Amino acid sequence: MNIQQYFDYCLSKKGVTEHFPFDEDTLVFKVGGKMFALASLKEWEAGNPAVNLKCDPVWGEELRAQYDDIQPGYHMSKVHWNTVKINREVNDAFLKELIDHSYELVFKSLTKKIQAEVLSGK
Repeated sequence: MNIQQYFDYCLSKKGVTEHFPFDEDTLVFKVGGKMFALASLKEWEAGNPAVNLKCDPVWGEELRAQYDDIQPGYHMSKVHWNTVKINREVNDAFLKELIDHSYELVFKSLTKKIQAEVLSGK
């Protein structure tokens, strides 16, 4: 997956917005004002694409044990976030599944009011 495909896939989800809240390098995708994916643009350009994604803690542990390219979240909560190296052992279909999982976790954590706003496109 290249950076444009990643960008387009994240933005294709309902209510997603893009931000640079930390610096000009870290692209953050949010739903309902909460982060679900972030990545360093410089690392993508340097040929080291990776993305931080929220993950159920139990599944996250299993994924880290199964895949060398899925590690505890860099600069994030090691319990709730994973860093996923891209274009190695994690294929595009599985990466999309991980992005979907992260999005759903964050969406479900939103208040019912914000969920309704996201779904209605407000």
